[in-house]
Amino acid sequence: MRVRTTMAAGCAVLLAATVLTGCNRESGDGGDGAARVGIDLPRSDSDFWNSYQQYIEKGVRDDGPAALPLTNSQNDISRLVAHVRAFTDQGARAVVMAPQDTGAVAESLRTLEERKIPVVSVDTRPDRGKVYMVVRADNRAYGEKACRFLGERLGGRGKVAELQGDLSSINGRDRSEAFKQCMTERYPRIRVFELATDWKGDVASAKLQATLAAHPDLDGVYMQAGGVFLQPTLALLERKGLIEPPGSAGHITIVSNDGIPEELDAIRSGKIDATVSQPADLYAKYALFYARAALDGKTFRPGPTDHGSTIVRIPGGLEDQLPAPLVTRKNVDDPRLWANQLEEKGRP
Repeated sequence: MRVRTTMAAGCAVLLAATVLTGCNRESGDGGDGAARVGIDLPRSDSDFWNSYQQYIEKGVRDDGPAALPLTNSQNDISRLVAHVRAFTDQGARAVVMAPQDTGAVAESLRTLEERKIPVVSVDTRPDRGKVYMVVRADNRAYGEKACRFLGERLGGRGKVAELQGDLSSINGRDRSEAFKQCMTERYPRIRVFELATDWKGDVASAKLQATLAAHPDLDGVYMQAGGVFLQPTLALLERKGLIEPPGSAGHITIVSNDGIPEELDAIRSGKIDATVSQPADLYAKYALFYARAALDGKTFRPGPTDHGSTIVRIPGGLEDQLPAPLVTRKNVDDPRLWANQLEEKGRP
């Protein structure tokens, strides 16, 4: 695979996993000389992250780098810190993580840097600290794509509820800031109700219900994470009799982020209008790719890759920005979408 690499001299390296895979080796080389990677999964309350876990497990099982048993920090930074400590105690040579609180992980990153253990951060970019590579899509583009879709569908006027993610996460901030900037500059006649949710579906549902009570003429909804917001949002709208076919009077235009199979089904049935497909398969594939590259002592530089992305320089390292297409009724059946591959082939 060609990704503009150069060989680094004497680089230490990557990932060790955790309790989810059934592996019980206690050292980073597993007793067989293979350098091992520690892999922490961020949560299990999201269909998106559950799909990512399955791709990670398949990648490790098929041809990925040797890994310690997978851990899951369950959206708890203290658990992530403890898991990272366990990885280092077990001799991990690299770590893959997806920190949901991107500010609080700095101390763990400092510890890993001191021990010369490279880090691949998936989906989220830590606010501070050194990383070998961030594997992520352009989250500001998520917010802007959602804004433009809603702005055009609503004809530049109306009321929109924005179900924001956790604003302590760079993803929540990027999506929210880009959405707000786009709305302010391009669609000033659209009133946006910003509803912070901490990525929690029940919080999103409660705040949306309160917004609908105050503004029954709501025209649109932007869900920053379909994996946690889709089901509670649709359940609420169905209870209130507010789901109408696209193009009909009273239709609430909904655009989401994630691209899980349930979102694509909701687009097909007319319950939502669009989503930005966040590539769970590519997140897993390139997390393991960069973990192996780190173990092999490779380095990278900014520029286009051969897998349709662009590597950019960020404070503390590099970021591979993977493509994330907007999905509507026009392209919802595209077989290249990862959720459609799950439908055709079953879970990985």
